[in-house]
Amino acid sequence: MATLLAAAALASSPVTYQRVDVDGVGIFYREAGPKDAPVVVLLHGYPSSSRMYEPLLHRLSGRYRLIAPDYPGFGHSDAPPPGQYIYTFDRLAATTDAFLKQLKIDRYTLFLQDYGGPVGFRIAMKNPDKVQAIIVQNANAYSEGLGAKWTAIADYWADRALHGDQVDKFVSLEGARQRHIGLSPNPERYDPDSWTDEYAFLSRPGQRQIQADLLYDYRTNVAAYPAWQAWLREHRPPLLVMWGRYDPSFIVPGAEAYARDVPGAEIHLLDAGHFALDEKADEVASLTLDFLDRRSGKSNPAP
Repeated sequence: MATLLAAAALASSPVTYQRVDVDGVGIFYREAGPKDAPVVVLLHGYPSSSRMYEPLLHRLSGRYRLIAPDYPGFGHSDAPPPGQYIYTFDRLAATTDAFLKQLKIDRYTLFLQDYGGPVGFRIAMKNPDKVQAIIVQNANAYSEGLGAKWTAIADYWADRALHGDQVDKFVSLEGARQRHIGLSPNPERYDPDSWTDEYAFLSRPGQRQIQADLLYDYRTNVAAYPAWQAWLREHRPPLLVMWGRYDPSFIVPGAEAYARDVPGAEIHLLDAGHFALDEKADEVASLTLDFLDRRSGKSNPAP
């Protein structure tokens, strides 16, 4: 597998950084790989952006076309004020779906991390014939995958005004740091630029309200878990699950639960946190490349 990854990395193509207007909102995206190669759409988490996928863009683009957009309100995409753009997961998914249609991407593998799960499952349910496979990296779809912190967030869902302190924690520098390090026994392996850069984006004007609206709307994702699970049972997509075991937000039972609905799911527990690419980029890339190659008919290079 290491030889496979090395060969793919040697053949990697340059990453380009582009923007496109989608229904009046400027969407920034990163792209790499041959235009005629199978497409992988990489959907990022919170409070990250498409930047989190740079390690995969460089490692996988020798064989695949990789497209990683920033959602509205994230990264380098436009962040219209909540009065102009309704920040819900339904709306993020609709904009991302329209983005893919505008790029004429009609067959793809979805790579889902954190917020990428709610966005990606909505897209998959709307376009089941377009989804060739799904790759999950700490993107939760099961109640047993919710860690202890979600009890306090549920209080915020019950009364936004009374529990506004949850938003303060959610957009804080320490909150961003903890999302990366989690319970890892190796905090020295994590680049602090990851969370300081994310905090800089979270500190922009209007961000607190944007993220407060999305945190409140997250309750609709938990309510949708049974529908997502039913979709998985019905369509049985080829499924790769890679889960950082040191993630206190989305815990290991959430990874194992995927096998209930997709019995052939390939599940790997990694010695990493919520953002597994922080610590295990080579392992995530190798597992992803092997999974994709077996489904696209690409032959592995000889060792």
